[in-house]
Amino acid sequence: MPALSILDLATVNRGQTVAESLAASVELAQRAEALRFRRVWYAEHHNMSSIASSATSVLIAHIAAHTSTIRLGSGGVMLPNHSPLVIAEQFGTLETLHPGRIDLGLGRAPGTDGAAMRALRRGPEAADHFPEDVRELQAYLSDQRKVNGVAATPGRGTHVPIYILGSSLFGAQIAAAYGLPFGFASHFAPAALAQAVRLYRERFHPSEQLTEPYVIAGVNVVAADSAEAANTQFVEAKRRRVSLLLGGGQSYTDDEADRILASPQGRQLQQMARYAAVGTTDDVRDYLDRFAKEADADELICVHQASSVADRLRSVELLAEAYEL
Repeated sequence: MPALSILDLATVNRGQTVAESLAASVELAQRAEALRFRRVWYAEHHNMSSIASSATSVLIAHIAAHTSTIRLGSGGVMLPNHSPLVIAEQFGTLETLHPGRIDLGLGRAPGTDGAAMRALRRGPEAADHFPEDVRELQAYLSDQRKVNGVAATPGRGTHVPIYILGSSLFGAQIAAAYGLPFGFASHFAPAALAQAVRLYRERFHPSEQLTEPYVIAGVNVVAADSAEAANTQFVEAKRRRVSLLLGGGQSYTDDEADRILASPQGRQLQQMARYAAVGTTDDVRDYLDRFAKEADADELICVHQASSVADRLRSVELLAEAYEL
């Protein structure tokens, strides 16, 4: 059985305030802790009105203060948006306050659009420095001062575990070369999953952090008390994705979203949700067992796509019940 974790996008549902969304994230993490999930991660996104996890390290600190044992981390911090020193200080602080509970997942994409990139004072070329930035960040979190006489305080000597996240072969190559765990974003970018995991495992070089390759694969989950309810919630999730990715701040009616999903462009959006466990506990368990083998994954990080807080929490409970966590 693969380890099970949760990716929480701190979704702001229709009619919900940002404060209510963040309160729901606290409740979800507390429920995940009680149900013995391995970790909960939060993703850095900007300029998206339906996602409230933009200040990722701040959100992790808040959730950590309201939980006691579950691992928490970034899934991920988009490193090109930041200096390695600042991220080392932020996550070094988190690890110092909550020892043994913090993960640092790193992504290379900007996590936003061009306008927000300019507002972040980052250009597309920032991503070109990702491999060097990861090395610099590792140095700041290590025991020894290695970077131009600069030390991260807090940060130095905390050894916060780093994970390389991606949706292409590039991330797999970096994770393999650096001997780091690799997380693949198959919950929204499924195309290169098998090829990326195979490349990572074949080229993996052991490191101080990790002696054997370790793969985390993202997967969508909608578990409900009936298959009909789960399928209804999954349709709603795909409609929300239309507004998120195509709306530019505009909301679509259900009929408009359905017409878009039926179009060639919409079929591409539907393909993004190719890996999805939808149904009752038995349905979800059977699907995830098959998916874990197909993905050659050591751990599954699940994105619960239900639109309401109650349905999302119920999905988490049913997933735990399916695997008797």
